[in-house]
Amino acid sequence: MKTKNRQQLLAVLAGAVVGLFVADMVVIEPLTKSWRSRTVQIAGLRKKVTDGRGLLRREPGLRGRWEQMSTNTLPNNPSLAEQQVLKAFDRWCQDSRVTPTSISSQWKHDSEDFMTVEYRVEASGNLPAVARFLHDIEKDPMALKLQNVELSSHDNNGQRLTLGLQIIGLVLTPREQKR
Repeated sequence: MKTKNRQQLLAVLAGAVVGLFVADMVVIEPLTKSWRSRTVQIAGLRKKVTDGRGLLRREPGLRGRWEQMSTNTLPNNPSLAEQQVLKAFDRWCQDSRVTPTSISSQWKHDSEDFMTVEYRVEASGNLPAVARFLHDIEKDPMALKLQNVELSSHDNNGQRLTLGLQIIGLVLTPREQKR
């Protein structure tokens, strides 16, 4: 083979290699990255569709639970809410024979959709009375949550207990619908 033909062949091969390299950088690599990102995106969308179908299957139960929860929230009127909770405290104290020493409240406007009221309750009684009091609070359908419970004894036998509670109440404040 002549030198001139060999040089032309090498030039063509070098050009082909450079062309393949450029094609890889410009076409193949971006297409591969795009394909991988779309595969990840499709997997994410499939998961969302599966989750959505699960939510649709559970919709009646979720809606029923939400309706139950939203009907048991405290009234949107602060004085009515306070009155409702104080009546409940009276009922729980009488049923359990716990003696309340103080009940204080503090309102918090956490969001446009809801408010919370925090109650600090101090009470005293024996162990069965305190246990019954806590049980009554937890079992009541009212939208209250025991946040903190502090229990201390005032005698050596533990017969006279003091109970400190922090209870959070939920008030839904629905936005007015725009016309």
